[in-house]
Amino acid sequence: MDLPGLDDVADFAAGNSIAEVDKVDAARSREYALLAVLLARAPDVQMLERLSELTGDGSPLGTAHAALADAASRARPEDVEREHFDLFIGIGRGELLPYASYYLTGFLHERPLARLRASLVRLGVERAPDRTEPEDHAAIVCEIMAGLAGRELPAPAGAEREFFEQHLSPWIGRFFADLERARAAAFYRAVGTLGRVFIAIETDAFALPDRIAS
Repeated sequence: MDLPGLDDVADFAAGNSIAEVDKVDAARSREYALLAVLLARAPDVQMLERLSELTGDGSPLGTAHAALADAASRARPEDVEREHFDLFIGIGRGELLPYASYYLTGFLHERPLARLRASLVRLGVERAPDRTEPEDHAAIVCEIMAGLAGRELPAPAGAEREFFEQHLSPWIGRFFADLERARAAAFYRAVGTLGRVFIAIETDAFALPDRIAS
């Protein structure tokens, strides 16, 4: 997986011309895909090595990438695997419940999940038979946003903005902030920071006129 272009994502928040949007959206897609992968499973040694090569500028997003690179360079795969288990799986449950339903209602499998499933039907997205997590898992909604931003999922104009505002904006920033503060988080504290900063950029970007945010 290609790592995100930091300048491209920052430019999207600042506002770009139509000619630049394709490049920016490709960078945004990679950012979402990176978050999706890290939330879905613990990175192996090869992934940690690639993450350790990330560089960043002085922007908030660049600083978050540099912090993730530093965390990856110091992490041991077996420790990160245990950390992922303690955070998201646990014995009975993990420290965090990374689901929209839980963050919005306090319970699992509630109306936010039903609304998300209805949106996925409209987008023609089917649940993979090997996926056991409910579709409102943070990793899955980030994966869907990666597909929308990268145009890998065909969708009508405005669908990406609508999906973000309905299914990510109300809760996922709080989830990433909780991940930053989680007791079990070490490597994943940097993932939480990256997610929180990136979602803030996305929120600002989608507040721009329709000609910029699709």
